[in-house]
Amino acid sequence: MLPLYPEIRPYNESYLAVGAGHQLYFEESGTAEGLPVVVIHGGPGAGCSDQMRRFFDPEHYRIILYDQRGAGRSEPHADTDHNTSADLVGDLEQLRQHLKVDRWLLFGGSWGSTLALLYAEAHPRRVSAMILRGIFLGRQQDLDWLYQSGAGRYFPEEWERFLEPVEDATGTDLIETYHQLLHGSNDLARVGAAKAWARWEAVNASLRPSSQSLDYFTQTHVALSLARISAHYFRNHCFLAENQILAQASVLSGIPGTIVHGRYDMICPPEQAWALSKHWPDAELDFIREGGHSAFDPANVDALIRATERWSRYLRQDPGRAE
Repeated sequence: MLPLYPEIRPYNESYLAVGAGHQLYFEESGTAEGLPVVVIHGGPGAGCSDQMRRFFDPEHYRIILYDQRGAGRSEPHADTDHNTSADLVGDLEQLRQHLKVDRWLLFGGSWGSTLALLYAEAHPRRVSAMILRGIFLGRQQDLDWLYQSGAGRYFPEEWERFLEPVEDATGTDLIETYHQLLHGSNDLARVGAAKAWARWEAVNASLRPSSQSLDYFTQTHVALSLARISAHYFRNHCFLAENQILAQASVLSGIPGTIVHGRYDMICPPEQAWALSKHWPDAELDFIREGGHSAFDPANVDALIRATERWSRYLRQDPGRAE
């Protein structure tokens, strides 16, 4: 299996003001004259990690990482004001213009795949290709799987643990109840709820238990932005009309891509990737037999590296699409 590329450091780090007081952290690494690729992180609210640079050959790619509103190093941290799907699509387009990129490759997983698809449907002429992993379509059935009836049947002990912070609540809407805790005035309860939310996502993410993933997601800084922003989006149905992405998928015609989806993805069941592939015939679907949800499952790493190498070769042979 192909491994990640060696660790690299960014050659440019900065902030971009996008309105309503939000400042987005962004960075560039690899080759300044290389193929532009933007990494769209998941969550919502998870932020980028340094390891995400390592999916790309730094000799061929201009690697752009950024943290969405309220996530990672962006400011203000964990803020949900003026934070909607439309805002995030607009931010991505502002970043493209700021960096003077004409067209770029979109690389996104989980919520990052959702945002990549929304951006591509809004700005198809700005997308050279897409590599998407762990497809999340943002439908009610997709939310119900993780927060109502689905994944909890596979991880019953972790599901009970996830319910502990809200066991005394009288409401029946789990996401709404968590939202109230996460935005409450009790600091201890807020942090406890954030870590419980983040733990539930982490234990579902990897095919095999990953202490590294668990440690990363349950750091207070990461957990707070992940939980607060995710609950904010999910209680608002991701600020999407039901089935919006598939209903508008005809716009994707002519945009080539690769869909990588773990066969045993417990956060985003593979049906979502299958449904997308039926509406986006220009993409190749690769179900990974030994893959879960995490981009860092070894089999998923292998598939994603092969995809970045393949699209690097293709786009360098067809400069018109890359520019």
